[in-house]
Amino acid sequence: MEFSLKDKIAVISGASRGIGQAIAETFAQHGAEVVLTSRKMEGLKAVEEKIRTSGGRACAIACHNGNMSDIAKLFEEIKTRYGRVDILVNNAATNFYFGDVLNAPEVAWDKTMEVNLKGYFFMSQYAAKMMVEKGGGCIINVSSINAIRPALMQGIYSITKAGVVSMTRAFAKELAPFKIRVNAILPGLTDTKFSSVMVSNEELMEKVILPTIPMRRAAQPDEMAGAALYLASDAASYVTGAMIVVDGGSLA
Repeated sequence: MEFSLKDKIAVISGASRGIGQAIAETFAQHGAEVVLTSRKMEGLKAVEEKIRTSGGRACAIACHNGNMSDIAKLFEEIKTRYGRVDILVNNAATNFYFGDVLNAPEVAWDKTMEVNLKGYFFMSQYAAKMMVEKGGGCIINVSSINAIRPALMQGIYSITKAGVVSMTRAFAKELAPFKIRVNAILPGLTDTKFSSVMVSNEELMEKVILPTIPMRRAAQPDEMAGAALYLASDAASYVTGAMIVVDGGSLA
């Protein structure tokens, strides 16, 4: 099976840290030229430099995943620089509100939906149109096990991640005739800045969280990169509309 991404152009959102950074570094190690996107350029430049120092190819372009103007400018620049997109990884996400659904404010709904669903949808639309022109491609959406089992106090976030699963299947069915594969990764608890409020709370981890994870630990970001590499490569040439769960057994 072929896991090489040699000379592929891969766009990765939320690439300044965590899972996005790990996927970007892994793709670069396997031959892809990675386009790193996130809201702030500062973090992206550090990842870009790290990849280049390691002999990889990377380009940082700031883009707010929930802003349509930013998305349009991103793909305009990609088209000018490269003329194509081979792989899109939708990873940027927000969990704007940690609290119960009864008291959730409208702004929490709007902000979370804007980034986690609207952003994924239109990033996919822009990328897919370019992929159609070039004869195919691959889209990978980073969802969450919360899509399957909503977490307490994370209702809106969980709803958006369930939406990502449905969106993945919808795009997979419609884009298959154009040789575009669309799949999702569902991470469990991963040790990133995004989840630091939980991972850093030893009492919460020991008494509440770890008992629900058979492997008794949080994942490291690079443990998500293998699933992304598989889905992006020719080894997954007959895989579309799939959800790969990477959760240490949480949903078992």
